[in-house]
Amino acid sequence: MRRFAFVTCCLLCMMVAPVYAQQIDLAFGGGSLASSGNSLNLATPSEGGGAFVGFNGDVLFWHHMGVQGEVNWRASQGLYGGQIPDRPLFWDFNAIYFRRFSKTVGAEALAGIGGESIRFYSGTSNCDIYGNCTNYVSSNHFMGDVGGGLRFYVYRNLFVRPEIRLYLVHNNAEFSSSYPVHYGMSVGYTFGGSH
Repeated sequence: MRRFAFVTCCLLCMMVAPVYAQQIDLAFGGGSLASSGNSLNLATPSEGGGAFVGFNGDVLFWHHMGVQGEVNWRASQGLYGGQIPDRPLFWDFNAIYFRRFSKTVGAEALAGIGGESIRFYSGTSNCDIYGNCTNYVSSNHFMGDVGGGLRFYVYRNLFVRPEIRLYLVHNNAEFSSSYPVHYGMSVGYTFGGSH
């Protein structure tokens, strides 16, 4: 039910945003996660490693400022402490500042809040009182994030963006660090905006 509400809210924002927007950007990306610690430490392993994929988008509605949202998740399951299959997922909403310096180059900086959901997979199904079943148990944490990226417009409004995010995860007791760094590259498209 929460996913349905989240998706509905995002769709409504996407329909209303163009009325006030000066620019909308949508992108798909991939990368990895760096974190201190040893991934085979059974007590508190590292969260780093693995391929991550995700979606992000922003709406600029006041000069060069706006809002941005994204979700990134590990593409394949990792092994928590070398034993339990797991998959971290990060989502966040940010204030963003974007400036296009020329027809082909722009830069962005952002900061905001969100959450981390770590999914630990088991061989059995976990069901709630409503009959909804999953094969994982989640551990959720509040987080802040800061980051940025450089946009290189390779063809008209199509861009490639190397990017980095520092996640500040509150009480990330399952892993050796509360400060994982996501780095990667996105491919996206700009709707509107000045060139």
